[in-house]
Formats: sequence, structure tokens, C-alpha cells
Amino acid sequence: MFLDCPAYLNRQGTVRCGLPAEVQDRYTMTSTDGPLESARIRCPDGHMFNGPVESLTWVKEREPAAGLEAAPSIA
Repeated sequence: MFLDCPAYLNRQGTVRCGLPAEVQDRYTMTSTDGPLESARIRCPDGHMFNGPVESLTWVKEREPAAGLEAAPSIA
């Protein structure tokens, strides 16, 4: 199983790695809302993440977060 790597590649949070990250381990975490499907993933660039699958996935079609270049300048 593979997920797209969610790592940010710049400080503005506008560029994601997106390489296929291999699921190295799957497990279930307990929470107050019930069990959470969780995983440990790693992409070919070495980015590693561990946590609920829901937090490890991202929507590619979604607009990037507004960075510093989008902030109005005060002159």
C-alpha cells in the first residue's frame, strides 16, 4: 500500500513532496472516539511519518496555503 508523501518542501507550505510513500507498518490506535486506523510511512526521499491514516493523507486538488508572498505589503 502507498500514500502520497505529505511533507512540505518549502517554508510557505505551498509545495508538497507527493512521492509515493510506502506503508511500513499498520496498526490501530485507541482514542476517546474509538479505534483509529494508523500507519508508519516513508517516501524515497526519506520523509517519515507516523500517525492516523486520516492525518497522513492530503487532497492534491486543494489550493495551497497562502504564503508570505500572498500577504499584503505595508509601505
